[in-house]
Amino acid sequence: MNTAYLSLGSNLGNRFEMLQDAIRMLQEKPAVKVTRVSSVYETDPVGYTEQATFLNVVVEIKSNLSAEEILFICLDTEQTLGRIREFRWGPRCIDLDILLYNDENMESESLTVPHPRMHERGFVLIPLIELVPNGIHPVTGVSFSEYAKGQKEGVHVWKTIDGVDAFVRSEN
Repeated sequence: MNTAYLSLGSNLGNRFEMLQDAIRMLQEKPAVKVTRVSSVYETDPVGYTEQATFLNVVVEIKSNLSAEEILFICLDTEQTLGRIREFRWGPRCIDLDILLYNDENMESESLTVPHPRMHERGFVLIPLIELVPNGIHPVTGVSFSEYAKGQKEGVHVWKTIDGVDAFVRSEN
């Protein structure tokens, strides 16, 4: 069984509902089990800063799928939820990125794991540390906590989550 960590973010529409929908869609995949979800963090935009704040979470999943197959599920989820890629770092209704896949280091045309910029992004590191407090970057050997020093500005807890089921809204 493989363990992967995914970063999810949204800054368009009902941001929280979009995160809920994405996690629900992940859970509906027979080969994916969402095992943990971080708190929800409201974060300032990075790169292109003239846009609304984001809501971000990190989820832990267990799966027998390859990293490439998980990437396909992430891209399919984005497309189903209406993601339009207008320009780099622009506003988005939903964004899913694979941060880590086991402790593997891999690079292909479509995927680099660990995520190549994760150590530079507080909006990824802070929720990731919540799930993996003693986590170490599999390539550099530096702790995620060390990378997170000085990257907490603009990253604030928006909603604390108590387990996966508390995050996914009921359709009843």
